[in-house]
Amino acid sequence: MQHTQQVQDVASGVIEANSKSEPSTGKSCNARGDRVRAMLRVRFGEDIYSSWFASMEFEEFDGRVVRASVPVKFLKNWIQSHYSDDLLQCCAEEFTGVERVDVALRQPGFVNARAPEAAGLAPARNKTGSGELLVSETRRVQVQPPGPAQAMGRTNVNGFEGSPLDPRYTFDSFVVGPANRMAHAAAIQVAETVFAEERGFNPLYLHANVGLGKTHLQHAIAWEVKRRAPKANVLYLTAERFRYQFVEAIKSQDAMAFKDKFRSIDILLVDDLEFMRGEKTEQEFEHIINQLLDGGRQVVVASARPPVQLDGLNDRMRSRLQRGLVTEISPMDGALRLKVLEKRAQEKRSADPSFEISGDVIALLADRLTESGRELEGAVNRLYLTWQLMRAPVTLDIAETVIRDLVQGIEPRRIKIEDILRIVSRHFAVSKQDILSQRRHRSVVRPRQIGMYLAKHLTSRSLPEIGRRFGDRDHTTVLHAIRKIDKEVGENPRLKDEIDELKRQLSR
Repeated sequence: MQHTQQVQDVASGVIEANSKSEPSTGKSCNARGDRVRAMLRVRFGEDIYSSWFASMEFEEFDGRVVRASVPVKFLKNWIQSHYSDDLLQCCAEEFTGVERVDVALRQPGFVNARAPEAAGLAPARNKTGSGELLVSETRRVQVQPPGPAQAMGRTNVNGFEGSPLDPRYTFDSFVVGPANRMAHAAAIQVAETVFAEERGFNPLYLHANVGLGKTHLQHAIAWEVKRRAPKANVLYLTAERFRYQFVEAIKSQDAMAFKDKFRSIDILLVDDLEFMRGEKTEQEFEHIINQLLDGGRQVVVASARPPVQLDGLNDRMRSRLQRGLVTEISPMDGALRLKVLEKRAQEKRSADPSFEISGDVIALLADRLTESGRELEGAVNRLYLTWQLMRAPVTLDIAETVIRDLVQGIEPRRIKIEDILRIVSRHFAVSKQDILSQRRHRSVVRPRQIGMYLAKHLTSRSLPEIGRRFGDRDHTTVLHAIRKIDKEVGENPRLKDEIDELKRQLSR
């Protein structure tokens, strides 16, 4: 009884029992919620309270159930799995008759009527001697809209629009280590010698698994060339965009004009070469590369695989691509992952100096996230958003919760039919609308059948469900497509490789 009385005193006094039992919303519920939060602060201490309960809002009490909310999902899950009993006990002191506390994810637009800090305002503190003096001024953390310098760049030559360039991907933001040092040095040399009489390496061919820096280096080369020579004709293209533009040129009977657009290019950068599919597309790509190299123009190519492993290239083209420099970017070791994380955290601090992430948390991320630089950057972004919402230090417990779905093997990726439609549409250069339509042209039927085949093998959907998602088709149509592709995969090694490549893309 003595402990309960102390807790209630901290929570701003005792209220009448009959008022506790009445259903409440709005300010009445918030007032009781403030007292519950005070009890939680006393029970657990400042650190745990700040990490898990400071952003909780009490929205409604119907006489049996208290409904509370938090801004992010992992807070909801953590409170329910670790503190549900304690939360119920504290709520019972203020909400008479409560049987359950429901913690939900707060809906966008929720208006907090409690304290300024819940609206994004945090009290500033000035330290004086051994204590702290609370200053009345408050500050609001704002996310500034991107300015012109932050907008995505897009290369354009003779009206030919390339793929977008990310302004963040420069040589300054690239983190160098043993795994990528040769590729980085080669990329710098290419950017510096585009207009020199003696080129560094031409062509430069970069290959690596996804997320290790190929695209970053290509964008860095493009930005550096434009910095050194603003009038240079720089064209950066993904293989997918090259194929799309070429198919469109053929449809409009303008293939010669398509070729002519490449004549004045100073440097061509082609990404994701492994997706350069289609016999005519491959022939046209070979012709353009030969034309540029013979004319002394710089070519930079990136792919997930080295030239010798690309089935779509003939021997002559493989030999041509290997004439300059072929260099691999290897998987990152622990030290390089640590440097990447520190660099990305520093970039966040440059935008918001109050952001803090401890060395222990950085070490945890470097140890757990071993696949690619993209997941490292994604983890820092998640922790930054979590910190913005909670306005509290990011602890190891919080970090582990935030990255749980990023760690390989903990939660396998669930593939959806929408993902299959997107990947198949991109791979075969046909629109999703065409796949779902009633068109019977082979260029559409083939991707449609492969999509149904993948849906059967990679999802738990039934044949009728797959049929509905592929344009309201009968389940017998789906079954026919699956059997047809199954048979061909066993007879056609190239189709099998193509299916395997699609599966790899879907599993990323």
